[in-house]
Amino acid sequence: METNSFINDLVQQQSSLVREEGGFTYRDLNKNGKLDIYEDPRQPVEARVEDLLSQMTLEEKAGMLFINGSVVSEDGSIDAAGSFEDNPEKPSTAKGLMEEFYMTHFNLWSVPSSGAVSIWYNNIQRFAEETRLGIPLTIASDPRNHFSNCIYDQQSKDFSRWCGPLGLAAVGEPEFVKDYAKHVKAEYMAVGIRMALHPQIDLATEPRWPRISGTFGEDAHLSAKMVKAYIEEFQGEELGPDSVACMTKHWPGGGPQKDGLDAHFDFHQGQIYPGDNFEYHIIPFKAAFKAKTAAIMPYYGVPMDQTDENVGMSYNKMIITDLLREKYQYDGVVCTDWGLVTDKRIEGTNLMNPAKAWGVESLSIIERVQKIIDAGVDQFGGENCPKYVLELVKQGQISEERIDQSVRRLLRMKFELGLFDNPFIDQSIAPAIFGSEEHITAGMTGQSRAMTLLKNEGGVLPLKKTSKIYVENIEADAAAEYGEVVSTPEEADIAIIRLYTPWIPVETENPVGRNFHHGDLDFKGEELEAIMKLLKKAPTIVVIGMDRPAVIPEISAAAKGLLVEYGAYDEAVLNVIFGKVHPEGKLPFELPSSMEAVRKQRADVPYDSENPLYPFGFGLSY
Repeated sequence: METNSFINDLVQQQSSLVREEGGFTYRDLNKNGKLDIYEDPRQPVEARVEDLLSQMTLEEKAGMLFINGSVVSEDGSIDAAGSFEDNPEKPSTAKGLMEEFYMTHFNLWSVPSSGAVSIWYNNIQRFAEETRLGIPLTIASDPRNHFSNCIYDQQSKDFSRWCGPLGLAAVGEPEFVKDYAKHVKAEYMAVGIRMALHPQIDLATEPRWPRISGTFGEDAHLSAKMVKAYIEEFQGEELGPDSVACMTKHWPGGGPQKDGLDAHFDFHQGQIYPGDNFEYHIIPFKAAFKAKTAAIMPYYGVPMDQTDENVGMSYNKMIITDLLREKYQYDGVVCTDWGLVTDKRIEGTNLMNPAKAWGVESLSIIERVQKIIDAGVDQFGGENCPKYVLELVKQGQISEERIDQSVRRLLRMKFELGLFDNPFIDQSIAPAIFGSEEHITAGMTGQSRAMTLLKNEGGVLPLKKTSKIYVENIEADAAAEYGEVVSTPEEADIAIIRLYTPWIPVETENPVGRNFHHGDLDFKGEELEAIMKLLKKAPTIVVIGMDRPAVIPEISAAAKGLLVEYGAYDEAVLNVIFGKVHPEGKLPFELPSSMEAVRKQRADVPYDSENPLYPFGFGLSY
């Protein structure tokens, strides 16, 4: 196999430069006559960490404290052009960031294909092998296996498509979560992704918050059950060569945003706790700690009047050191969310996206870096500016010993994942996994199982295949597998319409901010009128994709059948409507009866709206 062949060639090339002495292996990676000490894999991890740490320069240590994105080219080469940065002259590839900043952690956003990633991964690890200390790379990813139209889920061809985390919670069975995690983990491992920037275990207690789709819903105890199964399947009992490390987010729970305005943007208004319910949001994190999550990511939000200063979580020493490190004794890696330190130009525009330095906007960049490190954070997400760490140490503002604390945690994870012993993947595995019938079917079935049946008037569901069908927002070809598709609702025995939770763009120049699903949750005006007209013309099955709880009293009253999906292909939806798969989901959040009820509910308290249309946990089947 290609990987083993490469390793064998490497050993043969260097055999004359390798010797054993005193339990350590000496090897000249650069063939420059200089012998470097390499850790004996028989030594305990802590001994290997300390040995390597003692060899690292301050520049190499500082580089390890940063993780940012890298492009992946169509052919998997590591010299590909492309940029995620506001300055096109700065390196945009992993190779460039390694050469200039000594970085060893990267996350992947949009990628061309699984095959390209697998080639790129081995190429970039080979390049890492040739650096002075040969420190292998840790490659991370946001979720990329959900059928989703949310901009913070990575849509990648080849990767299997499942329902979102809300769907996992709707089924509510740990074994279902583990089945999802098993498939996703196999795909990650096949292309070298060894760090999952998930699960997201914020609680959906403010129904207008745009990031609800990434959560397990609003109940802390259900979320705790889900996260335990999730981490156990990704990581195993202990972090090891067969693990994908989880970076659980967003500490200490990002759900209670005032008016649901997300803290990615400067129009946010902070996290609020009118129900004095701060501790409730930590319950899922306690389960993550028990499952030994490898890393934690704090959120951007400002916990208003909960600590001694109203600053974002990663800047807040009481949140990171006092609460996370000391009260909960967490000693894993803590990494900021992306982009807390420097302003970035928004791609394709001349607009600047300000750093999420909420509460410390007046601080200089170097002062922000210092405050984050002083708070107890180990790593900066979405940044590559180690020069400020170097300057702070040289100025005596931060000790090298403090930097060593964070580097130890980051090295320890690399050793535990087995990256130092063999960082490479077998490229022959990916084609057998990606696009396989087993993975596709598992994801499609999961989409169907997670659907929640809210109304089934007169037992109209499941439908019979002989029906004349009128469809909206469903591919006619898909529906034609189940009956005759007609062109008007008047001709139909039954109509099927797919809808999605409404949202209203925020008034902002930031195009990303405009595309986040903020605002009211109810259908209004002409849109609602058109839906209601259809419901009067034919008996109608309404399917609503919910990335947030929708307010649908009129639609619910008029529909013959009402279903919720949490990310599903038309085929998966039709499989439920026509009885090939039975819906198993229970609502992972309540559906409020009005926007007035939404505005009156407390942002930090679950299932708290007055007279909900459908309560948390509701769901029928057949």
